[in-house]
Amino acid sequence: MALKSLAWGAFALIGVVHAASTVELAPLVAAEQAQVVAWRRDIHQHPELSNREVRTSKLVAAHLKKLGLDVETYANTGVVGLLKGGQTGPTVALRADMDALPVTEQTQVPFMSHATVTYRGETVGVMHACGHDAHTAMLMGVADILVKVRGELKGNVLFLFQPAEEGAPAGEEGGAALMLKQGVFDKYHPQAAFGLHVVSGLRVGQIGYRPGPAMAGADSFKIVVHGRQTHGARPWEGVDPIVVAAQVVTALQTVVSRQIDITAHPAIVSVGVIRGGIRDNILPESAEMVGTIRTFDLGQRDVILASLKRLVENTAAASGATATFEVPPDGYPVLVNNPDLTQEMLPTLKSVAADGVLVMLPLITASEDFAFFAQKVPGLYINIGVTPPDVDPTTAPTNHSPNFYLDETGLALGVRAMAQLAVDYLNQASTPQKASAL
Repeated sequence: MALKSLAWGAFALIGVVHAASTVELAPLVAAEQAQVVAWRRDIHQHPELSNREVRTSKLVAAHLKKLGLDVETYANTGVVGLLKGGQTGPTVALRADMDALPVTEQTQVPFMSHATVTYRGETVGVMHACGHDAHTAMLMGVADILVKVRGELKGNVLFLFQPAEEGAPAGEEGGAALMLKQGVFDKYHPQAAFGLHVVSGLRVGQIGYRPGPAMAGADSFKIVVHGRQTHGARPWEGVDPIVVAAQVVTALQTVVSRQIDITAHPAIVSVGVIRGGIRDNILPESAEMVGTIRTFDLGQRDVILASLKRLVENTAAASGATATFEVPPDGYPVLVNNPDLTQEMLPTLKSVAADGVLVMLPLITASEDFAFFAQKVPGLYINIGVTPPDVDPTTAPTNHSPNFYLDETGLALGVRAMAQLAVDYLNQASTPQKASAL
């Protein structure tokens, strides 16, 4: 089935309950484009890592205050602004993330980042290699636009500028989880939340969506194998933790390939770090491994964690070693797009996509902490294409690449989508049949 046919079929299915918007946003979006690009370039030139978004936070807060919004700080550097509409109604949340990555930029754009920081003991570059600079700039533009139509808003809009989406530094809390822990939803009580992400896998003009589980839950793990140190020339006098670690790495893959039903839900177990020893002729006392687990189902996640723990401990024991398997409690849950909300808002996505294509996305094994917000209220998270029309998205540098390139003509679609989702949701939620369900 053609994607356009799919989108129009969905429109026909729910058109009878989708209240058409009376607010014309397209001219306002067009007028805002130059400012959004300017904000994006400024933020791109001054990237800041997770929980360190001090300059970005001040820029956002100053803009929201200038617009006359009530502004508060959450999660250290997060900024929250409330726009009270001209008419009584529910509150909808719009979210953008603000943090950059420890990546040295190679794009050579005129506004490229030259920032460096000390990260885990090393001097590294800092880059908005995932597009959060664009997310922040777009939501600043959305705030500007919605203030201009405040009188027509049938409810309130909660702007969430979130820090530390890429994960707080070791020993710190941050991100969506901390904003919720500090009570942002308890105070403002949004009935729904919308978020977006720019991606290189879609061309400019395309919007990607997926109802239900959309992005993987992510857990990190740490394995420490404890052996017995000895001279490398006399391995029989000790227990070699490096050999045991190698056996564990190989055995870990059998959990996904042999112990779970991957026809129900895909899963991934990857080891990203192995440390052990400092000299060629000394077998160390221990070896350490760090990795990631990606799942799309909570029950499957529980089975995988139990299987990994059992496998790690028993593999070590078989060689006379011991091992520990730890999973920190700060993992990301599965990002689930509420199916009812997704279907309800499909006509809005179709209307703003214009001549572009509304794309049903496959499961994405990357994770996203918008998932925490979507656990609390119905959520919808969409992708916005930013790869130039003449570039093959399958070969374009991916998000997190030092060569990640964002075609700024695609930003207008993100601004229009977020603004229209907010307006249409409030419009629909204020209709008699919707309001009675709130």
